[in-house]
Amino acid sequence: MKYIDIKSIAELHDFFHYEKPLHPLISVVDLAKVDRSHRKSDVSYRLNLYSAACKKIKGIFKYGHTTYDFTEGTLMFTSPYQVLTPGLENEVEGWGLYIHPDFLNASARGAKITGFSFFGYDTNEALHISDSEKNILRGCIENIQREISINLDNHSYDLILSNLELLFAYCSRFYDRQFLTRVKASNDIVQQFDRLLTDHFAQESLIEEGIPDVKYFASKLNLSANYLSDLLNKYTGKTTQEHMHLKLVDKAKSLLWSTEKSISEIAYDLGFEHPSHFTKLFKNKTGFSPRQFRNLN
Repeated sequence: MKYIDIKSIAELHDFFHYEKPLHPLISVVDLAKVDRSHRKSDVSYRLNLYSAACKKIKGIFKYGHTTYDFTEGTLMFTSPYQVLTPGLENEVEGWGLYIHPDFLNASARGAKITGFSFFGYDTNEALHISDSEKNILRGCIENIQREISINLDNHSYDLILSNLELLFAYCSRFYDRQFLTRVKASNDIVQQFDRLLTDHFAQESLIEEGIPDVKYFASKLNLSANYLSDLLNKYTGKTTQEHMHLKLVDKAKSLLWSTEKSISEIAYDLGFEHPSHFTKLFKNKTGFSPRQFRNLN
């Protein structure tokens, strides 16, 4: 697969065959006016930009290795260097917001925006918004476009940033709503994750495999790590990693009370390279060191 890196707002506008950008670091694009005639299906693109795109497409769009149908209209987010592969897009409606990392990293307030977890979601975890929600987001986008369009002054950055904060705060609210309206599907995922976790830590020893990371379980469920953690946090109050740590500590408790193995042996059996890391995690979760816990029995 061939890749083309798009590193700036100016390069993005050139790629879109779009009018010259009004601001070097942020742009709002009318997706209906983008020229797609020159794109090749065997070429993927990596944007060094944060983006939020509200799309309604008659055709197929490929994100990474997955095709996605945007017929009903959805909101998709990307972070820098995620791979996008245009497919057979015909009629496209909507808007795209593109932000260079330099714009956000210019202040502590801006840097916080990069922390929104939905920038790490996969396309199949896109935000499906109602007409009233679309209107709210459209108002934020129009305010951003207005500030970009006028002559820049000492207030421009703060005003654009304030509207970006408002836009993404609404997106966060709408994602929370989406989690709640898909209760059955979400509960199914929680149960599947719990089974995966139980089966993994039921192994006699984890020396060979080590302690899995969040991505390991997310991939088993065909989800992004960010989406899995956010879903679990919404329904259980704990992130993926917290669930893993609790299951790990439960396994450790069983080994401490039911075997004569040393603390170091138990740490290695659980997949820790350094026993001190195991001791630190165990004490953090239980209030006792492994040795203290064993002596409670």
